[in-house]
Amino acid sequence: MKVSIGGPLKLAFRPWVEGLENVPAEGPAILASNHLSFSDSFFLPAVLDRKVTFIAKAEYFTTPGVKGRLTAAFFKGVGQLPVDRSGARGAGEAAIRSGLDVLERGELFGIYPEGTRSPDGRLYRGKPGGLARVALASGAPVIPVAMIDTEKIQPPGKVMPKLMRPGIRIGRPLDFSRYQGMEHDRFVLRAVTDEVMYEIMKLSGQEYVDIYATAAKRRIADAAKAEKEAEKAAKAALAQAQKDAQAQKDAQAQLDAPRPRARADTRPDAPQAEQDAPRAQQDTARHDPAARDRVQRGQTETDGAP
Repeated sequence: MKVSIGGPLKLAFRPWVEGLENVPAEGPAILASNHLSFSDSFFLPAVLDRKVTFIAKAEYFTTPGVKGRLTAAFFKGVGQLPVDRSGARGAGEAAIRSGLDVLERGELFGIYPEGTRSPDGRLYRGKPGGLARVALASGAPVIPVAMIDTEKIQPPGKVMPKLMRPGIRIGRPLDFSRYQGMEHDRFVLRAVTDEVMYEIMKLSGQEYVDIYATAAKRRIADAAKAEKEAEKAAKAALAQAQKDAQAQKDAQAQLDAPRPRARADTRPDAPQAEQDAPRAQQDTARHDPAARDRVQRGQTETDGAP
C-alpha cells in the first residue's frame, strides 16, 4: 500500500513534513493527531517509513455493496482495525484493546483524540477514554502530530480531492511514565489528554474549543435543522399572505361589479289591485248574467269607439 498509494500520493500532493526525526525508527509509540479530513489517514502513513495502524469505525468494514467491499478491502490492506462503537462504552474500550495489541508488537499506533473529524477546522477537546488509558497502560511515548490544510484538500462530503500541498508537523515525544498505574483515575486521564491536545494546538495553530467535536456537530446539525424549519415556516406564511390578499381582492371585485337592470315590462311599481282588476271582472261575469251583459256592452262600445 505504501508503494501503490503512498508513492503516487506524495508525487501528486507533495506534502511537506517537519519533525520526522521525532518518530522512533523502532519500538512502540503512539501518534496522536488532530483530525481534519478523511485523507489524514493517508497522508501521515505515506510520509513515514514505518507502518502506522489506526483504528477505524466498524462501518468501514461492514458496508454492503461494491463500494463497501472496496472500502473494506482497502482498510484491511493498510492494516486498520475495526472498532464497534455501538457498545455501552463505545470506542473507548475497543480502542484500548486494539491499541495495546499494536503496541505490544512494537509498532506505531495512530489515534485521533478528538474522536471524530473537526466540523469547522478548529481543534476540539480530546476524549480521555482511548488515548490516555492506552498511553498509561502501555508506557509508550505519545508523539503529537498536526495535520495542516488537509480539510481544504477534501472537505467533509467531498469525493474528489483538490490538488494542493498539505503539511504535517510532528512534535517531540511526551513521556507520561510519572502517571504509570493511574489509568483509572479520571483526573489523571483528563490531565494527560489535555497536555497532548495543548501540544497539538501549538503545532497546528488551530483555535481550541473546549467542547467535544461530537457535541459541536450536534449543535451545527440542530442549527441547520432550525434554519430549514424557519425557512419553511416563512414560505408557508408568505403563501398564506398571498392567498389572503387574493381573497380580499376577489371580494372587493364582487362589491365593485355593476348590478343588472330590471326588465321594462315587469313594472314593479304598478299597484297590485290594478293588475288584478280585469281578471276579477271576468270571474264575476262568468257567474252573473247581468254582469256578463254589462261587460259585453262595454266591450261593444269600446270596439265601436272612433
